[in-house]
Amino acid sequence: MGEGAGAVLVHGLYHRPEHFAEVAAGLRAEGIAVAAPELHRGSLAADTAAVQAAVDALGEPPILLGHSYGGSVITGVRGARHLVYVAAFVPDEGESAAALGGATPQLRDAVVSAADGPEGATRLHPGRAADVLYGDCPGPLAARAVGLLRSQAPGCGRGVPAHHSWKRTPSTYVVCARDRAIDPALQRTLAARCTDVRTWGTGHSPFVSRPALLVGLVRELIAGAGPRP
Repeated sequence: MGEGAGAVLVHGLYHRPEHFAEVAAGLRAEGIAVAAPELHRGSLAADTAAVQAAVDALGEPPILLGHSYGGSVITGVRGARHLVYVAAFVPDEGESAAALGGATPQLRDAVVSAADGPEGATRLHPGRAADVLYGDCPGPLAARAVGLLRSQAPGCGRGVPAHHSWKRTPSTYVVCARDRAIDPALQRTLAARCTDVRTWGTGHSPFVSRPALLVGLVRELIAGAGPRP
């Protein structure tokens, strides 16, 4: 890969950077610099600032990939070479992830109160999360991913981005057609806001179930391949 090529991987609610471990390892093996900032900063604005700092630190405009709620985060970040939305929210003016909806009944049923966080914090019930988020993953991979999940402070999903980079920056939307967490129909609607669309036959978390797909997509975008017909 070319000198300075880089990628910033942005996780969703309840997740951690470690969920991207296999993707990050695959990209680094190709000589691609990778950053995966920790969110859970208390608000969309604070999460966005953390990712903006990671983008700025890379020096060259990176591929900026957001998963689920991470789509709201990358929408507000400037300086990316290309935006990648994976089963993610692509908010427009005045919109938040919460307002866009799309959470399946299975996902809503998996959200329970968290005793170890601030008032209003929630977590995902481990048994239900395995099916909703990682239902297409082998058991050991799903169990590891569930073990990494953390509680979530309230309010981040109701944040509205300060600006909308997808209106000025090339973007690719990955529709996860077997998603049990975010309705694929909403994903297809949001994908129309992007400049390229891919549809993968995966569940909500291809970075766990099919990390090579994400490695290949980022590699392709860094190499400068144009959108598919």
